[in-house]
Parts: sequence; structure tokens; C-alpha cells
Amino acid sequence: MFQDCWKGTGFYGAASLNDVGLMGVMNFAFIEGKYNGSTFTILGRNSMFQMVREMAVIRGSGLFRFARGYVQASTHSWDFRTGDATVQYDVYVLL
Repeated sequence: MFQDCWKGTGFYGAASLNDVGLMGVMNFAFIEGKYNGSTFTILGRNSMFQMVREMAVIRGSGLFRFARGYVQASTHSWDFRTGDATVQYDVYVLL
């Protein structure tokens, strides 16, 4: 529904010794439409080889000021050589 009206920034750090498990923090900022200027933040462990990973929505701003919820992330493609990935984020938020 919001495919082209947001931008995401964040970082990942190693969070596992035995697999590709990453600790991630991401901010999703809406840049147009009804939610323009609003953001929400996700935090959690992202195990890249699991089909679907779940992470928490921990806060927001603007229309998402008291947001809580979760994100389900699914990797569609991953280039091991460059590290580039295409990931779908399905977000479920309570306001």
C-alpha cells in the first residue's frame, strides 16, 4: 500500500556466532500523502536465513506518535557478492 511514499534508514550489527543473525534498528519516514512527516522505528533480531522474521515497532512520531506493533520481514533476493537485498516489510501498528 505504501510502496513508494516512504524511505528507510538504519543499521545492522552482528548478533550471532553460528548463523547470519543481525541486530537491526530502522526508521521508516513517510515522505508524501496523509502520513507525510510521520515515522516509526523497528528494533530486533533479523535472522537472514529464516523465511519470515519478526521485529518490534518500538516508537513513532507524527501520526505514529504512540505506535506499537510488529514487522514481519521476508527476503525476496540477496546478492552475497554485493550484500544488496530486496526485503518485504509487512508492518502491523497500533496507534
